[in-house]
Amino acid sequence: MIKQGSPITILMAEDDEEDRMLTTEAFEEIKLANDMRFVNDGEELMDYLYRRGRYSNPESSPRPGLILLDLNMPRKDGREALKEIKSDPKLRQIPIVALTTSKSEEDIFRTYDLGVNSFITKPVSFVSLVAIVKTLSEYWFEIVELTPKKD
Repeated sequence: MIKQGSPITILMAEDDEEDRMLTTEAFEEIKLANDMRFVNDGEELMDYLYRRGRYSNPESSPRPGLILLDLNMPRKDGREALKEIKSDPKLRQIPIVALTTSKSEEDIFRTYDLGVNSFITKPVSFVSLVAIVKTLSEYWFEIVELTPKKD
């Protein structure tokens, strides 16, 4: 297991540039020094995880210890990517937090059925986002024991 507080790579699948920027600023606000990587959609997420194309180098595309997943993205949406990740024995242990604008009960039930670890609706204010990021970091990086990195 990864020791508590051990830095991991956080991979955020998010097509909205402003949401990526605000999330980065929220992590900076709580002084979390984890490596953050970004992909724009589910296709890019799968390329990153399977190390295809521009993500083929493990040095520049380290295996994430946590994925923050938007559900509504172009090309391949988060639900499709989640299903693919959780059906792959080499990827399914990576914790995934849906961080999305959706409040749909159907999305909540479906993503949990597909294996998401948490479902969070994006807050409207930066202060609320900072609070969520702080709680996420405490839970995933201080309390939970994560599986060891495998490449």
